[in-house]
Amino acid sequence: MPDVALDDAALALRRRPVILSVVLLAVFVVSMDNSILNVALKTLAEAAPTGLGAGQGQLQWAVDAYVLAYAGLLLGSGLLGDRLGHKKLLLGGLVGFGLFSALCAHAPSPDWLVACRAAMGASAACLMPATLATVTHLYPGEGRARAIGLWSAATGAAIAAGPLVGGALLGRFWWGSVFLVNVPLIAVALALMAWLVPESRRSEPARIDLPGLGLWIVGLSALVYGIIRAGDTGGWTHIAVFGPTVSGLALLVAFAAWELRCPQPSLDVSCFAKRPFSAAVGALCLLFFALMGGTFVMTFYLQSIRGYDAFQAGLCVLPLAGALIAFAPRAPKLVGRFGTRVVCTAGMAVAGAGFIVLATLGRATPLWELELALFVFGTGMAHVLPPATVAIVSSMAEQEAGAASAINNTFRQVGASLGVAVLGSLLAALYHGRIDPGLQALPPALRSQARSSITATLEVAQRADAHALVLPAENAFVHAMRITWLIGALALFAGAIVVALLLQTGRAAARTR
Repeated sequence: MPDVALDDAALALRRRPVILSVVLLAVFVVSMDNSILNVALKTLAEAAPTGLGAGQGQLQWAVDAYVLAYAGLLLGSGLLGDRLGHKKLLLGGLVGFGLFSALCAHAPSPDWLVACRAAMGASAACLMPATLATVTHLYPGEGRARAIGLWSAATGAAIAAGPLVGGALLGRFWWGSVFLVNVPLIAVALALMAWLVPESRRSEPARIDLPGLGLWIVGLSALVYGIIRAGDTGGWTHIAVFGPTVSGLALLVAFAAWELRCPQPSLDVSCFAKRPFSAAVGALCLLFFALMGGTFVMTFYLQSIRGYDAFQAGLCVLPLAGALIAFAPRAPKLVGRFGTRVVCTAGMAVAGAGFIVLATLGRATPLWELELALFVFGTGMAHVLPPATVAIVSSMAEQEAGAASAINNTFRQVGASLGVAVLGSLLAALYHGRIDPGLQALPPALRSQARSSITATLEVAQRADAHALVLPAENAFVHAMRITWLIGALALFAGAIVVALLLQTGRAAARTR
């Protein structure tokens, strides 16, 4: 019998479909916040009062502060849920998420926005492991794979739908509306969860490993900070880049060494000795690396190069959301027929093919090519998320549902944060290298401002009547964008190779016990 106590289990069994719907609502809102900001990045880069006058590095931090706090605290929150009860974490996370969403909406400066985004990420870290743990407890046996498939579809579809929702809001309201929309949705989810969701916890939970968590949070933050600074400075030898990057890597190595010796570690490093577990974690990490890094780049392409407004840019992402919604719930059936390795390998390869098509886009490429690329990528992603998530959950004992959920979410967010940092910094460095010679004719103050992003370059060109800058700036961005998307494609193909070599060949993952 699983080491779990569910209040009024018979009632919970009857209410399972309703409870699952409520959990998926919370998952959708939190996951949507991974990407809803993307469509507002161009607006935030504009000068006040339209935006906040944020530079490229500040924009990356506005995205990554959320993801980093999310990834850094997930391991501890999974264990905390096992100890205190997952329902308490669900409710507490929802309250914090709604509160800091409202504060983000009224941020007076980029730094304030980054701080509130980090607090939102911390709240999401409390919430998300508890959602998957609740689903795992409510759906034992054959129904679990399908329930996890729906959970995965909700996370993926929310990330894809974020730009559409954000675009619709920005078409009518100010940029803060992309955060304020969370508040009523969170209020509904909070009321329904308090009423419907049963409590679940381990009777003998593990201790929380504070030294390990400290090494993990500081190491990951330092690494991402160094990578983002590389895009600002244009090189890896600068002390502001080299120091944090090396320090972050050293702290992450120290974290792994500590976890191997710790009697109750935050991350059971021995799990990575299981080939299916390692392959599934690697696949999710690389998939979200490409997804979040690629969509960060796409925002500027759609709005600054193609001239779409926020709502039109959001509409362009619909094929990605549609593919996830259509195919993710059906992926477990394919796993049952062909096996986890075949389905995941094909999914990663198809997603990589979508990025290859993205890397061919230019300033005036027909829109259908972009839509096709996003649909192909979404189709591949839909066939990786559910089976990889099931493989991770199945590799750990049922009483460790909170820890399994935390690991699953942690490495998705690690991939996401590194994707925005690496691909965003690569885009910035390549763009700076191409546009800098064309900025020499500008006054020093305008030159520094124009260099920060494609949006800033075009804004300065218009304000200073330097229209000769527009075409070189657009060409420089497209060149940088193509290389960035090619790197994303290589990451996805690398994931396909990892899955093909390490993931189990059988169909057991489709029939979770």
